[in-house]
Amino acid sequence: MKHALSIDVEDYFQVSAFESQISRSDWHNHESRVVANTRRILRILEETDTRATFYVLGWVAKHFPDIVHEISAAGHEIGSHSYWHRLIYEMSPQEFADDLGKSLEALSDITGERIETYRAPSFSVTRQSLWALEVLARHGITTDTSIYPVVHDRYGISDAPTGIHWIETDSGTLLEFPPAVMRWGGQNFPVGGGGYFRFWPLAVTLRALKHLERSGQPFVFYLHPWEIDPGQPRLRTGSMLSRWRHYLNLDQVESRLRTLLKTFEFAPIREVVKQVAVRPERVRSVESLCGVS
Repeated sequence: MKHALSIDVEDYFQVSAFESQISRSDWHNHESRVVANTRRILRILEETDTRATFYVLGWVAKHFPDIVHEISAAGHEIGSHSYWHRLIYEMSPQEFADDLGKSLEALSDITGERIETYRAPSFSVTRQSLWALEVLARHGITTDTSIYPVVHDRYGISDAPTGIHWIETDSGTLLEFPPAVMRWGGQNFPVGGGGYFRFWPLAVTLRALKHLERSGQPFVFYLHPWEIDPGQPRLRTGSMLSRWRHYLNLDQVESRLRTLLKTFEFAPIREVVKQVAVRPERVRSVESLCGVS
């Protein structure tokens, strides 16, 4: 079984945890490391003959179009990670539509292809922002991976489906592919990558993902280029919790990633979803995600 590997292409100073202290108008004043780090990931994927989906921030694409060309030329899928990395539930529907459209235009202008897959910054499609799914469908997005079925202080719909499923909207249907979680003790534990890949011991992550594989369920795993960069500048901003989350075990990620790539077979999301026949009972309405029958 192939699983989905996804890379959220953003710089270390663009993360949601630091946005209240780092103005977007000030991004250009910070040392950018996103190109070098993304190239490092591309080399690792080439060495292991692995292809992935790269969710590229529109701002990054606009300022560094060559890295988008390199990702595409290597056979990877390109998706949108928004333009400005704003949390969706802090935007109006029109602001979100404008941001989404700007990101899709920036990526399509570079690749010459239609962009059909999306991941929200910090998985910020929550119960408060489910209206965003209709906006995505209206803009031609067919696959979304923005709803994390966990409890978290910034994101999550804890009782959302954990497997691949369709969501009906007024503008069409979306295939939702949630990041991987492990069900234990009546609760979902996130094991799909990012900070959780750095927090859990590697053996715990591998065991959980193997359990998902044995159940016949493909999973989606995610990572950021800044997570393989322990030498990145240490920002004196954000809360102590945010800084702890951001810098935890950065020096271990590359070796853990190499082990992960040897353990499982990965492919871009567009290929993985072709393996799965989504049954009718896995078609959900937006209202059902809100808890409305």
